[in-house]
Amino acid sequence: MTDPIPEKPKRRARYRGRNPRHFHEKYKEHQPDRYPDDVAKVIAGGKTPAGAHRPIMVAEILDALGPRPGDVAVDCTLGYGGHAREILAAVQPGGRLLGLDADPIELPRTEARLRSLGFPADSLVVRRSNFAGLPRFLADEAPEGADVLLADLGLSSMQIDDPARGFSFKATGPLDMRMNPTRGRSASALLSELGEAGLARLLVENSDEPHAREIAEAILRAHAREPLETTQALAAVVREAAARRLRISGDAASDLVRRVFQAIRIAVNDEFGSLDALLRALPTCLKPGGRVAILSFHSGEDRRVKSAFKAGLREGVYASIAEEVVRASAEERRDNPRSSSAKLRFAVRQG
Repeated sequence: MTDPIPEKPKRRARYRGRNPRHFHEKYKEHQPDRYPDDVAKVIAGGKTPAGAHRPIMVAEILDALGPRPGDVAVDCTLGYGGHAREILAAVQPGGRLLGLDADPIELPRTEARLRSLGFPADSLVVRRSNFAGLPRFLADEAPEGADVLLADLGLSSMQIDDPARGFSFKATGPLDMRMNPTRGRSASALLSELGEAGLARLLVENSDEPHAREIAEAILRAHAREPLETTQALAAVVREAAARRLRISGDAASDLVRRVFQAIRIAVNDEFGSLDALLRALPTCLKPGGRVAILSFHSGEDRRVKSAFKAGLREGVYASIAEEVVRASAEERRDNPRSSSAKLRFAVRQG
């Protein structure tokens, strides 16, 4: 009887050129524990490794929240877990972090990442939900409320960079944009439901788009001829309309495409509705003297946070609020360009 022939080891996928360009090809960046030097080189170049996320304004958030040992902390947008990791460490010993995230793909990975750090098992409680589920989560886990609460409203790099999620126009992917791909309608399906006036209104409300009418008309005419089902197809239509009708090209055209994607993504996930629900619920979710910090990334979000905090201060709900918006340092903006648009506001519940 002859010995079985051993299987040949599988070789990694080949790619053109010296360096991988596509998300799925960057296997070293997806394995930071195995290739730390390569990941460090990517970060040193001012980029975010594929499949990872660099938390923004960590020191400023910790300063605003002031987490202490024994505190009950809430991270409403767990994401990659960068902020959660620092807050979880700060509330030890005896404290707990309650983490929420609506993304069913990234949440299990983040929970595993945080649990591998060696914190007590009962110090971390995770639930898949958006902001609307916060009051029920607290009722189950911390009826007295939270001492500190963070909401980072930005997309995680894992979501942006993965073409399969359809959030970015930098690579071809399905025109989806759902935080939870198993629920709701995709961006492509949303375009099939909207008229030109509705899409134009959405572009104005969600991204302050100055050319909303012209862009809405171009998008829906193209969608009627052939459904826009990929990110590149939508981006191409917007760029063509920018060039032919608005005489816009180059970086200005890219900014226009970015605003269109932002506006549609916000609508697909009802992000403003979820944020409004969170802002209404906040006072009942915080203990007396509890602190909240919210990190926003565009004017529509920041206006809502600013207005809610100011109204709460006038009504005596909050004892104090941030007098001015806090921005990332010049050094952080240089090292991590995705921090450039971040705006941090905080408030302290009346004692």
